[in-house]
Amino acid sequence: MKKTSTFSIKRRLLRNSLCQLTAVCGLYTTAFAATAPLGNPSGVVMLQEITLSGTVVANGTSEGLPGVTVLLSNTDGSGKQGSTTDENGKFSFPRLQTGNRYTLQFSYIGYEKHSVTDFLVTESNANSLVINLKESASNLGEVVVVGYGVSTKKDITGSVKSLKAAEFNQGIINSPEQLLQGKVSGVNITSATGEPGGKTSITVRGPGGVRTGSTPLFVVDGMALDNSGTGGDANPLNFLNPQDIESIDVLKDASATAIYGSRGANGVILVTTKKGKSGQATVNYSGSIGISKMARPLDVFSGPEFLAEAAKLGATVINGGGDTDWQKEISRTAYTHNHNISLGGGNDKMTYYASFGAQKQQGIIKNSQQDRYTGRINISQKMFEDRVTLDLNLNANNTQNNRPNNQSVIGSALSANPTYVPYNEDGSPFQYQDGTNPLVTMNLYKEKLVNNRVLASISPSVKIIKGLVYKLNFGIDHSTSAQNKQTRPNAVPFEIGRLEDYRLTNSNRLIENYLTYTFNNRNHSFSALAGHSYQRIFIQGSNYSIDKFPISDIEPIYNPGLGQDLSLVLNKPGGFATINELQSFFGRATYGFKDKYLVTATLRVDGSSKFGANNKYGSFPSFSLGWRLSEEDFLKSGPFSDLKLRAGWGRTGNQEIPSKITQARFTSTVSPTTSYPLDNSATFPGGTTYSRLANPDIQWEVSSQTDIGLDFGFFKGALTGEIDYFSKTSEKILLEVIPADPVQPAGTFWTNVPNMRIINKGLELDLNFRKTLDNGLRFSIGGNMTFIKNRVENSPYSVIVSGSAQGSGLTSATINGYLNNHSIGAFYLKEFTGYDDKGISTFRDVDGDGIVTDKDRVVAGSALPTRMYNFSGNIAYKGFDLTANFNGVAGNKIYDNTANSNFYKLRLAKGLNVTPEAIADTRESINNSAPVSTQFLKDAAFLRLNNLALGYNLNTSKLGIHRWIQTARVSVTGQNLFVWTKYNGYDPEVNNDRQINGITSYGVDYLSYPKAKTVIIGINLGF
Repeated sequence: MKKTSTFSIKRRLLRNSLCQLTAVCGLYTTAFAATAPLGNPSGVVMLQEITLSGTVVANGTSEGLPGVTVLLSNTDGSGKQGSTTDENGKFSFPRLQTGNRYTLQFSYIGYEKHSVTDFLVTESNANSLVINLKESASNLGEVVVVGYGVSTKKDITGSVKSLKAAEFNQGIINSPEQLLQGKVSGVNITSATGEPGGKTSITVRGPGGVRTGSTPLFVVDGMALDNSGTGGDANPLNFLNPQDIESIDVLKDASATAIYGSRGANGVILVTTKKGKSGQATVNYSGSIGISKMARPLDVFSGPEFLAEAAKLGATVINGGGDTDWQKEISRTAYTHNHNISLGGGNDKMTYYASFGAQKQQGIIKNSQQDRYTGRINISQKMFEDRVTLDLNLNANNTQNNRPNNQSVIGSALSANPTYVPYNEDGSPFQYQDGTNPLVTMNLYKEKLVNNRVLASISPSVKIIKGLVYKLNFGIDHSTSAQNKQTRPNAVPFEIGRLEDYRLTNSNRLIENYLTYTFNNRNHSFSALAGHSYQRIFIQGSNYSIDKFPISDIEPIYNPGLGQDLSLVLNKPGGFATINELQSFFGRATYGFKDKYLVTATLRVDGSSKFGANNKYGSFPSFSLGWRLSEEDFLKSGPFSDLKLRAGWGRTGNQEIPSKITQARFTSTVSPTTSYPLDNSATFPGGTTYSRLANPDIQWEVSSQTDIGLDFGFFKGALTGEIDYFSKTSEKILLEVIPADPVQPAGTFWTNVPNMRIINKGLELDLNFRKTLDNGLRFSIGGNMTFIKNRVENSPYSVIVSGSAQGSGLTSATINGYLNNHSIGAFYLKEFTGYDDKGISTFRDVDGDGIVTDKDRVVAGSALPTRMYNFSGNIAYKGFDLTANFNGVAGNKIYDNTANSNFYKLRLAKGLNVTPEAIADTRESINNSAPVSTQFLKDAAFLRLNNLALGYNLNTSKLGIHRWIQTARVSVTGQNLFVWTKYNGYDPEVNNDRQINGITSYGVDYLSYPKAKTVIIGINLGF
């Protein structure tokens, strides 16, 4: 023992001497081995390059965890490298030096983070590292973006839901809303159409306005977007590449959204894009091909059925000798190609992330297609001893949409005689004289929309003193669009040829300055935020048109000069320009005591140029409390791994109304209503009249919301959930009304309707359970459900009409209405009772006066669902994983305007195709019309298998390609595979925009673009 001790002392002395010699001579490659072999008593060896490898397993099992993020750095934090475990949970870091010490960090969704510090790499332990990760489904330390900062899940006192990229919906995704569908309770997302790039409507805890819309505020990397369109019918949010999004945070209650004050009444959705990580540079590629077909064609008659049913009615129809499925003729098997490549990396001082994406998506209707190209660069640079950080974000997008006249093409295909053949012998579309071949209509019309959008921001931050940080955020969101609509000249059917051109520029500039102070010790945590924001939005549009083109091979879109009719009656040029400005002062304070008792208070004061001189500014406060009962001594030994009670109240505003409505407006025209002759002649000189009176008293529409929530976790965090009760009341409703004074010089004026309220109340439940078995099998199941009721109160009008019907004989008929004590989107219709002895439709005489008029309309349901439910499941074993997502709604109805205008017995008698439902009632006469009524109001409840994804992570080491390809994954995804519903239209999830005078409509289906059923094959590679 004594000899051994003496030898150890000598060895340490020798090692110290060698280290000093190394430092003096500047040598890098000499050191003393920690365990010198007996054959080398000097202990001096040369440093060797070695590969460190290991395995990450779930605690208590021997099965590896794939996809775990592993970060390695020197003990001082420098030289960071990143890696990801393969299908067997293995990871490796090449070119490390034996004798050096490193820090390793491990993170994986659903598991606690784990660190290994001061790890000495030797030849003996370089390939024997085994890491056990513990499950932590509660993720209480998860970072959540809350607006002008971040927090942790355990410290949140408001209703906030955070989704990471791994939790997003899979499939063909055109905009961020689709990533969220079915994932967040209280959020209803409806695809208005199945068209590529089509608009999507989203509401958070129900709509609260009449003319102010229900779209939440979107904030991308701190840049608040403008909710106005960017041109055409395309979704303004499809400029974002879903592959670039790191996380999406949804702020639902007023205590969370009040920091955005005037624009938070409809909720706030914060989008955070991916950033670079310090360490070894990584390159990732993802590519996919999607194959789509029409999911649910309508059941119209085939050729033989058409002839047989027409004969039963005694109708004379032309037999063209064919049996054509016109829906099949106008549609196709569509292909979508998606390619994305990203590059990220950096060091301790600078990180970077760059990406490029290209998506070419064919629509299932011929001639419809969207091509999208996106590029993104994110750079973060630290300077001056890390006291200054500069963040730069740049996103550029080009989107091109080609679309036919969808409603005309679809309507023609549904009604066309199925006995006609589609093509001549030479392959050209066959033209029959008693109608229009849908293929001819499709080829004559062409619409092209090109959008270019750049979103850029620069955000320097400075650490002034310990805990105090100043940040500047300057951003520009600039978009331009060009839309051309052309109808080519033609002989049969006759078309003179027309070209319409629309241009739009939308420029949004934001500058914000704010200070953040944080203080933490053992018992107290405190943070304070104070700042100023200024936003300027400039929108300019112009349009022109020209008629009467000669028949030629040159399309009008390529040479407008060929048009011969520029008369101002039909082709008067138009244009507009508006400037909207917002100035805001905001502050927030949070306090926590012993990690148990939490308080958050927020105040934002907003001024908007949209409001009158007397009420430009509005104040929007909020207050919320949190009590983490699981940290109390009397519950620490209980079954809860987490238990937090939350309560909050706040006010937010809404200013989504037209510009300049507070100012007077005049019109100068020559007409009998605006001028009169000054002599006995018939000459009317120009006259100037009011078209709108000034109203300097218009102010913010205000929404007050109360939220009480409970967050809980059981079984050591395996089962987690949230329960929230909310009550949201919107007041000072902004509306364009008719003046009560009959001598008022203007026909309408804008005002805040006194005492009118729109109330949304509901209950949200969110549950998630995940488990890892001893054999390494991992599974999770979760879901959420929302019960919500919407009600209009104290409206001074018996009904505010919305939802106009469309189709022959239906012009000016209305479908929806805003009525007292009923929900927004209520269907206000005559009640269909059957047919009289002559086969003519009858309706209930509600007031009993013997005459059925509009006064006999009844509320027959609502387009807003009262229940929304979503559930998902995931199972994984080794490299395989299978994920399924379902979403559905109930309690709502839909008006089938397509059937109302196309499918009734009279149409078949005239030689037009219909569905079996249209002639099912033998009592109906062939002379019966089909007015708007409850006859075409249908149940819109559905359950949809939104996506089903099967993936496999390849073992690149076994394949011998790990030196070039670190990770590889293949997947197959099915999108919109099944829909269980009673609705017999194309799809129950639709919201065709049929607004009247800007009054939002809900739940109207009129010749909507059909949704597709899609299978996507994808591959992801990491280099």
